[in-house]
Parts: sequence; structure tokens; C-alpha cells
Amino acid sequence: MKKLNCVIVDDEPLARDVIESFVKEVPFLNILATFEDPVDALLFIKDNHVDIVFSDIEMPKLNGLELVRSLENSLVIIFITAYRDFALDGFETGATDYLVKPVRFDRFLKAVNKAKDYLELKRSSAIQQVNNDRIFIKSEGKLIKILLDEILYIEAQGDYLKIVVPSAVYTTQATLKSMEETITLPNFFRVQRSFIINTEAVSSVNGNMVELVNGKSISIALNKKEELFDILGIK
Repeated sequence: MKKLNCVIVDDEPLARDVIESFVKEVPFLNILATFEDPVDALLFIKDNHVDIVFSDIEMPKLNGLELVRSLENSLVIIFITAYRDFALDGFETGATDYLVKPVRFDRFLKAVNKAKDYLELKRSSAIQQVNNDRIFIKSEGKLIKILLDEILYIEAQGDYLKIVVPSAVYTTQATLKSMEETITLPNFFRVQRSFIINTEAVSSVNGNMVELVNGKSISIALNKKEELFDILGIK
């Protein structure tokens, strides 16, 4: 498995240094950046490929829970906190694990191995594109062929994707990011964090909502609207 890219977010310099030193001891981890300011971290994460985020919870401007709620659900989050009581809140946001300060290396290693296993599981069920017009997905214990031009939309639902075609709905354990990387055809467009649509299936646009031919309405992220309009040829 290739190295997992990590980011550390903590307003305490000593805490950042400790986690950074631990990351450097683990062969399958690669540190991209460390941040004191969670807002700076958020901007960086949105523009770079990050696998694991180590984040403090109690921070100024934006706490760790708020930071995570602003991120892609494909990321692994490991919270670092001085307070055990924050653990429940952390797991409710989808965190993979949490570490209590002062962090011990053996406990850190257990958390990152858990994260590694989790990511390997998600990637092992990857969608396979065999040519430009079809994919195979693992679903219900078998490989299912789906013709790309039949896909209406793809929705992220936790650790799973829902792939909707006119005659069926399929689910597979994968991330929306992995789907984006697999399907590179220009008519597939990610309109917001949870949805990829087939632009050929668009029947109308009303404000910040796009309606598909099956009647499904999906909101368009504000920063995606102009690009979508360009693809659809809307002036």
C-alpha cells in the first residue's frame, strides 16, 4: 500500500511536535503539513490529497468537531484531546479513533494501524473501470457490470456509495473520491460533497437545485454552480 498522507492540526506547538515525531517513526505514513490554525488546515485539506487528519478538539476559531464536519467523509479522522469526555462527540462525527494527551507511542501506533486497515478495506472494494463505457462494482458478494451512460447519479452514504440507474439502485463500499478518480468522463460532475451526477440526465435547473430525468432533485454547491452551468451550456 502506498504511504498515507497525514495532516496535524493542533494549536499547541508541543502537541504538534509529538505527533509529528510519531508519524515519522511509522513507515506507511507521510506527513504533508502541520497547522496551528484549523482554518488554514481546512483550506489546505480541501486542495490536497489527505488520507488521515490528526486533530485536536479544543481550538480557537474552529474546534476539531467543526473542522471535521466541514471535510470530506472519505478522510480518516483521529482526534487528539486532553479530555476523555470529548471522545463520544468525536465518534458521533465519524472519527476513526481518539488519543488522549499525553499521547503514548504504542497507543498512537494502534490508532494508525486501525486507520490503515480501514482505508485498505475501503480501497479493496474499489470500482473498476474496464473501458470507457462500463464499470464493475462489488455489491452483495458479486461483481456487477454497470453501463456508465445509464448512471443517473451517485450518492455518498457514510462508507458506501449508492449508484442509481433507471432500473436499479446498487450499493458498494467505496468513497465518492475513488469514484471521481475512476470515472473520468466529462459528463460526470460532482455537484456537492455527497453527489456526482450524469449531466446528460439533467432535465432542469431551478436556482440552486438540479433535477434529473427520474425526478430526483439535488442541491448544487455554490462554488460548483458556475462550472456546472458551463458544462450544461447555460449562460
